[in-house]
Amino acid sequence: RVAAAGGDPRREAMTVVATRDGKLYHVDAQGEYWAVSVFISDTIAYNKADSPELARKGGEGIGKFQAQLADFTEPLAETIKGFHNIRHRFVQWDEALRRDAAGRVKDLAEEIGWIESRRGDMLGFWSKVEEGTIPTRVTHNDTKINNILFDKTTGEGLCVIDLDTVMPGLAANDFGDSIRFGANHCAEDEADLTKVNFSMELFEIYTKGFLQAAGKSFTTLEKQPLPWGAKLMTMECGMCFLADYLEGDHYFHINYEQQNLNRARTQFKLTSGMEENWDAMQKVIEKYC
Repeated sequence: RVAAAGGDPRREAMTVVATRDGKLYHVDAQGEYWAVSVFISDTIAYNKADSPELARKGGEGIGKFQAQLADFTEPLAETIKGFHNIRHRFVQWDEALRRDAAGRVKDLAEEIGWIESRRGDMLGFWSKVEEGTIPTRVTHNDTKINNILFDKTTGEGLCVIDLDTVMPGLAANDFGDSIRFGANHCAEDEADLTKVNFSMELFEIYTKGFLQAAGKSFTTLEKQPLPWGAKLMTMECGMCFLADYLEGDHYFHINYEQQNLNRARTQFKLTSGMEENWDAMQKVIEKYC
């Protein structure tokens, strides 16, 4: 696809180097897996979309990635089972509540109630995926802006990297994870919730870039649930952070005791911001569709 558009495949797509026996990975004596890809020089990555222009380019980068793979037909494995399956996530959540491994449930009635009050809506949306009403496609599933390399000279998005989570999924998931990460002005573990906000400005700018790059490859059934993707991914991440906190912080790396709790509360505050701006979000999608 890059070549057909007149681009340079060695710079605009990751090139995996095969081993001498033709495999795309090597397993060492300790059972560790290794893969090698061609280094892409003169690029830069950003940890945060700290300007509207960068947010737009981030949207374009992920949108372009999805457009390039819109007609990819080879079957893809589910590399992480149930990664964004919200029904599977609720099974994990219920188990974490039941075990209460770290003895923290008693102190988190507000946060637990916040999730439970939205359980029906989340599973209701997911049932449309299970029924096939919302189609699946090739998705990246980890669309933070630091998974896009930008050309140092032109400043334009060049190549999407970190492809270990590429598998079948929803366009709304890739869109939503980017919004969760990029449409706010705070750290993921911000303890002061007054600093946490959902930015409609960044949401619109990202949406514009994303849909201009990928919109023609999307069906109407994929475009309409994009706001739900933002809400669902943010709520899901909040659930996962809080479940890990209930389990004693075994999955996500932490630097201090309440970091996962702060991460969860930040996601909940962002979700509430989306709910407050729901009608405006839908109008933005309609505008750029």
